[in-house]
Amino acid sequence: MTTAHKALERLRQGNQRFVSGVRSREALTSQTRRSEVATGQEPFAIIVGCSDSRVPPEIVFDQGLGDLFIIRVAGNVVTPPQIGSVEFAAQRFGTRLVVVLGHSRCGAVLATLEELQQPTESQSPNLDSIVECIRPSVAALLATELKHDPDALLQQAVRANIRASVSALRLQSEILEQLLHKDGLVVAGAEYSLETGLVDFFDGVPESG
Repeated sequence: MTTAHKALERLRQGNQRFVSGVRSREALTSQTRRSEVATGQEPFAIIVGCSDSRVPPEIVFDQGLGDLFIIRVAGNVVTPPQIGSVEFAAQRFGTRLVVVLGHSRCGAVLATLEELQQPTESQSPNLDSIVECIRPSVAALLATELKHDPDALLQQAVRANIRASVSALRLQSEILEQLLHKDGLVVAGAEYSLETGLVDFFDGVPESG
């Protein structure tokens, strides 16, 4: 079993390769690797990420087939299906690192801020459900001076939304809570920069292995 600390280091090293434009040979798809994972998987990290087409976790972290168990949804929000998916991977595969991966200029977060400032007539209850998931984590920011600085507001809102998803995973699952306290599970928050390609792990990062 890969510890959370070692898994985090693998992600960091992979992201550095991505930023440098150098792909690992292990990350490249091959017939041998396809055969290896055809009968089973041992992902070393679970990524709860945004569906944004510019943030594919396997590429951002320079990983290959079978390395990452990925759950993607607009705004990297966490609801029961996402929690259940994380529970499944953590229990079934023994994966001990969960990363909520948000990104700069997140469209879902921006849409939520816009809706809070200028409510519109609902067009889709399904889209509304995403806004409602993000709303609690960002609404308070509109009561601060950030409301006068749209760029800074969005930056802070993106991180607040990531932290909210991290908290939901830690607090809304008895299974994950037990693994957190007794079996070395770590749930961390990170933000990918669309501008630089760097991933900043800023919430819940383990200090040592």
